[in-house]
Amino acid sequence: MDSEALPAGDEADLAYNVFARNCPSRTTLEHITGRWGALTLGALHDSSFRFNELRRRVDGVSEKMLSQTLHALERDGLVHRDAQPTNPPRVDYRLTPLGRQIAERLLSLIRFVEASQDDVAAAQERYDSLGGR
Repeated sequence: MDSEALPAGDEADLAYNVFARNCPSRTTLEHITGRWGALTLGALHDSSFRFNELRRRVDGVSEKMLSQTLHALERDGLVHRDAQPTNPPRVDYRLTPLGRQIAERLLSLIRFVEASQDDVAAAQERYDSLGGR
């Protein structure tokens, strides 16, 4: 790891450091915190879904982006894809135990952001009224 990228504190003792340029945890963090990754993990927290059900739940995601997101999350061990050998094939997606732990933390952040949205809107109004930067 790039020791210059280590922030002060306990992070220096970790095997992985997301602040280091070449750390593989950075890619995982991108999959989790990207718009579609976070929303997909959050949606799967309450239930398993078939692809199109999940696409409806994550309003606005394209079929291509959802497919790419699910592949990345499955590769990272956060989502399990269960394909049933039926005609037509039935594929369900659900969180793995690790995915569930991450989704719970994400949902705490999501709920906080939702609850804080009035404060965010007020801050944006103040900023915009001053002409931005």
